[in-house]
Amino acid sequence: MKARARELRRAGKTYDEIVAELGVSKSSVSLWVRDLPKPSKTAEQMHAMREARWAPHRREQAFIRRQTKLDAAHEIGRMTDRELFLIGVGLYWSEGSKSKPYRLQETVTFINSDPTMIQVYLTWLALLGVKSERVQYRVMIHESADVAGAERYWAELVGADVITFSRTTLKKHNPKTVRKNVGESYRGCLVVRVRGGADLYRRIEGWWYGIVLGARETI
Repeated sequence: MKARARELRRAGKTYDEIVAELGVSKSSVSLWVRDLPKPSKTAEQMHAMREARWAPHRREQAFIRRQTKLDAAHEIGRMTDRELFLIGVGLYWSEGSKSKPYRLQETVTFINSDPTMIQVYLTWLALLGVKSERVQYRVMIHESADVAGAERYWAELVGADVITFSRTTLKKHNPKTVRKNVGESYRGCLVVRVRGGADLYRRIEGWWYGIVLGARETI
């Protein structure tokens, strides 16, 4: 037992680890190995110690983050139609396609990977009176991802049948690129296009400039 205890100590084991393995008292282990140098902590042990030291702080910070977000969510409350209308205009002008002086393209197309953004945008379209049959969906995703799974996910989110989606756009996979958007949570982007949306696009552009003018007047 003594020889084994010394062997374990030379391997970097602590007193408690030796006691647990041999089933002897800590005082015996101390007597047997006290002439051996105290082993330096391994990288794994150092990491475990740091984690133990910082774990309470991380839990506290995680609680504060969750509470702050929850409090902020409650500050919004129930939105009026006008509030949703203005939010939707800003959302589209930030993330939607826009016509350029060098490329006249008055189409209402919105692309995003955030499902909550898609949901708010679709609610906004419904507020504007855009019928569901005018809305066309298409998935954009890397070819190395779970394409079929992503198509099912987006179809369920928007309440549509996958077979009604336009053909999915596959992005070529470059093995030299280290991508962060991988794993089960990666579902690419959803493209939402309003058919025959030229008039709606012009109104959106006008609404946005109306917001700009209104903001200037508050200065």
